[in-house]
Amino acid sequence: MTRPDLVRKIRAAVDVDAVTGLTQDLVRIRSENPPGRETEIAGHLRERAPDLGLAATVVETAPGRQNLLLTTGSRPGAPVLLVNGHLDTVPVRPNAWRHDPFGGEVADGRIYGRGAADMKGGVAAALTALQVCRSLGLELPCELVFHLVADEELGGAQGTAALVARDLVRADACLDPEPTGLRLCLAERGLMFATVTTNGVPAHGSEPAKGRSAIISAAAIAQVLHDNEFPQTPHPLLGTTTCNVGTIRGGSGPNVVPEECLLEIDRRVLPGESRAMAVQGIVDRIASLGLVRGTDYDLRVDTFCEPSEIAPGHPFVGYVADAFAAMTGRAPGTTGLPFTTDARFMRNQLGIPAVVFGPGDLAVAHTVDEYVEIDALVTAVGVYACLFAGFAGTAPMADNAGGSSADTDVEGVPSAR
Repeated sequence: MTRPDLVRKIRAAVDVDAVTGLTQDLVRIRSENPPGRETEIAGHLRERAPDLGLAATVVETAPGRQNLLLTTGSRPGAPVLLVNGHLDTVPVRPNAWRHDPFGGEVADGRIYGRGAADMKGGVAAALTALQVCRSLGLELPCELVFHLVADEELGGAQGTAALVARDLVRADACLDPEPTGLRLCLAERGLMFATVTTNGVPAHGSEPAKGRSAIISAAAIAQVLHDNEFPQTPHPLLGTTTCNVGTIRGGSGPNVVPEECLLEIDRRVLPGESRAMAVQGIVDRIASLGLVRGTDYDLRVDTFCEPSEIAPGHPFVGYVADAFAAMTGRAPGTTGLPFTTDARFMRNQLGIPAVVFGPGDLAVAHTVDEYVEIDALVTAVGVYACLFAGFAGTAPMADNAGGSSADTDVEGVPSAR
């Protein structure tokens, strides 16, 4: 618990202009993914690192795909607190925006622009929190490490997944400042992108009864999959799973009974549900139509990102909750995310307790005129500074509730969130 007198000093030291200015700077640097343009924004933050007393290392996993690793420096015996944030954003269609998506415009107490909420505001708040600690001359009880990564929006293959594969991620706990409305996110759904290909028998369009339409089979499959519930126990923070039939393509012309049709589906999964279980749920639902896999249709999994969670009673959850309460005078809310974040790598593969907590409204992420509230940024800076000043280590996670590394597949396909 951070001392009350220190909390007052931190609150007074939060520099509104600093966090606003840094958020604007980051929004003004385009880093859309695809194609992936993290080099410029990583370089900008690398230049600022010495002012914060941070040593910088760049890990380039592919041409132009840079991950920036920053550290306050090794302290023998001190716990390591990792801040993992992504530098990429989803693409923009500028003509639909009222505010310049790369202008960092301030209006009505908000900063507008692509990535303002997801998640350049959170990254700026975390770095500004360290600046607050430096300005107060605090000696942190932990080693603080920032992993500012590429490619999170498309699954993380060029970002956190690559750092994990290279054994570069080591920490006692992890803070992920994704937009949660300043609530503690303790669980998140995983996803499975899959393609269902139905097989028909071609015939002349004037005599459809002589063939078997792959489109008709696909339409029946879409009916039993789309927005229908699967047998499951609802999760207290995540509710039930979902299935969306997102695309359909088939047929060669109006005068031919189609012999092939493709459906692309998005199946969200709950903690405890593996890739194999998610596939079986799809197969069972299609079997209810009398269709046989391998004969009437084929199923291919394109991407699987596992779900994850941390126990509400984990000590690190208490650290973040205490920092929030110290700064705001009230207990934080808890929530779950309907999509997946890089926190899953920490929770599932490395056993590092991770809490997702950051400024910004999830509802405006990826949308036209995305924004982050300046008041939320200021609160986040104070909470993060309290956390950095008070983190003295925590016990390892008791279990691996969200999945296992064997379930992980982070192939880069559009929108892996």
